[in-house]
Amino acid sequence: MPARANPLRSGYAALVGRPNAGKSTLLNALVGEKVAIVSARPQTTRNRIVGVVNDPRGQAVLFDLPGVHKPLHRMNSAMMQEVRSALEEVDVVLHLIDASVTWGSGEEYLFDMLAPVASPVIGVLTKIDLVQPHSALLPLMRSYGEHRSGATVVPISAPAGDGLEPLREELFGRLPEGEPLYPIDIASTQTERFFVAEVVREKLLELTRNELPYTAGVATESFVEDGDLLRVDAVIYVERDSQKGIVIGKGGRMIKELGRRAREELERILGTRMYLGLRVKAHPRWREDAAVLATMTPGHAELSDLSDLDLGSDPDEEDEP
Repeated sequence: MPARANPLRSGYAALVGRPNAGKSTLLNALVGEKVAIVSARPQTTRNRIVGVVNDPRGQAVLFDLPGVHKPLHRMNSAMMQEVRSALEEVDVVLHLIDASVTWGSGEEYLFDMLAPVASPVIGVLTKIDLVQPHSALLPLMRSYGEHRSGATVVPISAPAGDGLEPLREELFGRLPEGEPLYPIDIASTQTERFFVAEVVREKLLELTRNELPYTAGVATESFVEDGDLLRVDAVIYVERDSQKGIVIGKGGRMIKELGRRAREELERILGTRMYLGLRVKAHPRWREDAAVLATMTPGHAELSDLSDLDLGSDPDEEDEP
């Protein structure tokens, strides 16, 4: 049998960058659907989110990694270990840099981290829609080349779709030849259970904005299919009782709105009716508690005996005026 004129290429690629560089937004854009939560708050991604890009040229399995930062807690140390581990495994690295802000010591640290990486590294200048005039991108591209000689640099705006096709071309051009690694009808390897917790956390960030410090986490407590209804209970961890009050809100209004927003988005994405129960638990050092952190990663065992608060968001409930 004659060989294909253009053999399929398949492999792994890591999206790495500073917090808020646009990694999750790019992942969703390349995959073509939402597989990672997005927030303007930094350090939104805490685990390795895997998105699968299926293309006539082959298949790219993307790791959306936590933003590179100095770890101060067990949770953050685990996040940075996840980044280092992924860089040793992948075939290609997409190095994202926010083109709309001035480079600082954090970017220099990331260049140093990537210096020993043997896999091809593609520089990706993100958020170019915020850079005017576009000619201002040229010095940034030159500067990137000075930091990593010979590297390709692709300017993009993921929300607008600008530069995505040139980026795909560069990505697939560097992947090894091979058949798809996963079935071509899937977009992510993360479980629905994990995705539910992530969407709840996304809505929590949206609603609390600057009221709640970056100290909240979400774990799925139970995940049960009951006929045509998906019943899910999740626990929201905060560090202080005063933060519980922020999440719950006066008369429970905040947590009810949080549950409504999360449930409606999850019903749309998962294509099923859903009951979403939310609980809030104050744990002063949850970010140092290995058992708690284990519940926030895919494949964890179910939690038990968490009964601080239970306010469900039911699909048949009427919204309060």
